[in-house]
Amino acid sequence: MLQDMKQRQFRRGRIKIPMFVVCVGLFLCFSNVNASIHEYRMEAFSPKSDAFFFHGGSEGLYASKIHEPTTDASSETKPSFKGKSIISFDPVTFVRPKETAKSHHQMQQNTGLVEAIILEVKDRARIGGSSLKSDAICCNKQLADQGSCNQGEVIIQHNPNNLGWPKRIKTFFQGDNEEAKMDVETVEINSTGMYYLYFMFCDPQLKGTLIKGRTVWKNPNGYLPGKMAPLMTFYGLMSLAYLVLGLAWFLRFVQFWKDIIHLHYHITLVIALGMCEMAVWYFEYSNFNSTGTRPMGITLWAVTFGSVKKTLARLLLLVVSMGFGVVRPTLGGLTSKVVLLGLIYFIATEALELVEHLGNINDFSGKAKLVLVLPVAFLDACFILWIFSSLSKTLEKLQMRRNLAKLELYRKFTNALAVSVLLSIAWIGFESPPMHSMGKEDGNWQALFVEMTFLQDVFQMKQKIKF
Repeated sequence: MLQDMKQRQFRRGRIKIPMFVVCVGLFLCFSNVNASIHEYRMEAFSPKSDAFFFHGGSEGLYASKIHEPTTDASSETKPSFKGKSIISFDPVTFVRPKETAKSHHQMQQNTGLVEAIILEVKDRARIGGSSLKSDAICCNKQLADQGSCNQGEVIIQHNPNNLGWPKRIKTFFQGDNEEAKMDVETVEINSTGMYYLYFMFCDPQLKGTLIKGRTVWKNPNGYLPGKMAPLMTFYGLMSLAYLVLGLAWFLRFVQFWKDIIHLHYHITLVIALGMCEMAVWYFEYSNFNSTGTRPMGITLWAVTFGSVKKTLARLLLLVVSMGFGVVRPTLGGLTSKVVLLGLIYFIATEALELVEHLGNINDFSGKAKLVLVLPVAFLDACFILWIFSSLSKTLEKLQMRRNLAKLELYRKFTNALAVSVLLSIAWIGFESPPMHSMGKEDGNWQALFVEMTFLQDVFQMKQKIKF
């Protein structure tokens, strides 16, 4: 009985800190370089209706804190963008097919038009002819004769409440040149919102045109996209929380070292991985905020730490639910099945996280991860079913043996786990596609960062605390 009480007290604590100290050293390693860079490497335009378009990027941007023209202290002419949100074309070049270029005379002017269009997500309906009761995206002769638009250009209905937006920047091909380079231009953002950049053209003769170059996006406090900006603070706070909990675990570890069993070492490993994960993610976002790029090596380490931690946390829940170290000394023939499920889960989670994070600098990346979510969700369901069926059998054994102390502990563990699962299911409903669409349409992107980390980590911490 006394041993059970000691173990219960011990299980309320947390972990050793050497791994954290190593990771903290990463915080001081990054340097300030450039910006949030969207690079285009000879990429093609996609046809849509009567136009061709290329998605140049999408980020949440906060309004500039400073609106007056400013100059850098080291130069009288060099503009300073400190405290401002900007989108800069640095530079961008369009390359049309040789056949199209040769069809024009050397002395001709404006032999092809490509437009860069910057808009807030709430203004998407202002692109195209919907306001003119037309399905066209490009202005045709009929609409031009009505004075509604200029023939050969993308139809844009400007927002009366935000003059000059959506913003259009024109670039013309000249003569028989194959390339047209955009002027280096910087657009200042004075309204907080989710912004999209599209490159578009209406001339079918430009079909096959490619784009190369880059655009630079910046928020007032750094180069993190708007939805990702709070994550740096979040992971910093989580790192400190893991440090405090780890110190408490270490003190309990020392206090009850005579009662240590194998499960305690496994819990220690999970918490150590959590420390490393939070620390590396903090460094990753700090580096991203300073340089505007996401080095693959750092992101790979952060994703791997997280995937290993999630896998071990689930395996730990499973083996505890089976009564390992309580009602059975070994897992017996179930060991290989448990290891196999853990291995498959790690691979699926690693693939999902890599697709979502590796090299991604857009606030809303494509739909590729939707395919990878299903295997992870299925494996999570397998874990949940196996855990609760094992808990049921363990409770029956403890009741038969009349081990009341352990029976009460397992009942509390079961109730806490059931609440966590119900909250997880509710969160899945909140993360459903309709809710995501609402978030994008109404501009509520600033709150969506919560789904990326907060509840997932809280649930995992709750589950580990129950030990």
